[in-house]
Amino acid sequence: MLPIEGYLPSDAERKQISQARKILVSDCMKGFGFSWEPASDLPRIGGKTLVDWRYGIHDMALAEERGYKPAADEQEAYDRAVEEGAVDGTSGDGPQTQALEGGTKEVGGKPVPEGGCLGEADRKISAGAANTTVAQTISNEAFAQSQQSPEVVEAFKAWSDCMKASGFRYSRPLDASDDPRFGSRSVTPLEIRTATADISCREKTEVAKVWFDAEVAIQNEKIESRPEQLNGERKSLNEAVKKAADVIAGS
Repeated sequence: MLPIEGYLPSDAERKQISQARKILVSDCMKGFGFSWEPASDLPRIGGKTLVDWRYGIHDMALAEERGYKPAADEQEAYDRAVEEGAVDGTSGDGPQTQALEGGTKEVGGKPVPEGGCLGEADRKISAGAANTTVAQTISNEAFAQSQQSPEVVEAFKAWSDCMKASGFRYSRPLDASDDPRFGSRSVTPLEIRTATADISCREKTEVAKVWFDAEVAIQNEKIESRPEQLNGERKSLNEAVKKAADVIAGS
């Protein structure tokens, strides 16, 4: 777990805020006489945590079957959810859309809240105030800067040399997974050979551990330099989560 994760919303917190928001929007829309069904949350695909897949793949059994791609059942579930979408009846600029998104003073003689039912829901949960911009910025900056750390550069070279010995030429671990030749939905024998060699070289060079340790050090420095901002963001997030819990409990 990376240090910055303590300042970012967990999956459970995200789901709780999302669930509460849907409840509030649905109740608001009922007040205008509309039945509103939110889009389903997309199932998670690929990495299951912030660090899972952050530094590349690591599951040899999956790589032997799918190369750099997520498990087939995960991909199918994701594609199915995207295709099904949501039936909320808010297309166009009719009264239902106006009640949902705002842009008009009233619908059916009833005042529309600023930003519609969506805006009202966000205000009630303070979801807008619960932003984690500073924490996310630190996460992104540390990830980029860690790749310039001397120990990581050395580990990248060791991994690259290992891959070269197997017949693959890549400078950095993520260059392999980002190879445009592996961008299609189909899994090719070349992709599988590359991915399995990639994991073997990762294990030999411990590149992911070296990279993780370097990023941890950078994140700790950045966190220590901005404690008030980060604590403020965490406090706002905690308040939003609590309000969301109250909405769910009262539904």
